[in-house]
Amino acid sequence: MNQATDIHPDAVLGALLAKGGRSNRRANLTKMHDLCRRQHEAGARDFSLPIIGRLAEAEDLIKGRALYNAQSADYRVLIEAWAAYAGPPAPRPPKVLASHEYLMRIEDPAIRSIMQAIIAERDKLKAQLNVLKANAQVTVDRRPLSAAIAAAPGAQPVTVLALAAQLTPSEREALQKAVSADFLEERGLREGSHGEIVNARGRTVFEVGFARAIRKVLA
Repeated sequence: MNQATDIHPDAVLGALLAKGGRSNRRANLTKMHDLCRRQHEAGARDFSLPIIGRLAEAEDLIKGRALYNAQSADYRVLIEAWAAYAGPPAPRPPKVLASHEYLMRIEDPAIRSIMQAIIAERDKLKAQLNVLKANAQVTVDRRPLSAAIAAAPGAQPVTVLALAAQLTPSEREALQKAVSADFLEERGLREGSHGEIVNARGRTVFEVGFARAIRKVLA
């Protein structure tokens, strides 16, 4: 039930006793009623069957598992009346992991929040590590994406890497700049018809095929 009710369990007990029946049943109903009353007076609000069943069994009133039998319907009605009268149980505080208990000792909320984020990240990394550990064999292919595999019959495969793929971004940029028209013009140079680099006086600075060779490397 979601909320407390104004119907007092005494009225429910009276209705159950009015049904008659064996004196032993009436006596046990009265004892169950008294047990629930003591729980209520002690401030208890959990009147679930497992809780009341254990208490009733401790007082040799009835076996806890017997409350689930069809013959124990009147006991369940009485217990439910007390549960409705007491209202819903107080919400349980969220469970704090043992590894996080020390966070509650940090008074500064900002520092506590930072530490909590660090711990969450640590737990995430530990979980990922456990996933990796679960795999007995992990194959890591460290070959460059542009690499090709060459293999002759009966020989060990060999990774062949194109020359351009061996260049770093800064090296590639330097070579491109070296044969660009703007760069050459700024320095009084130009590219000849056969890929040579000449100065303003027409003298060859870099031999025939120089610019073409660089472009082939970059291709």
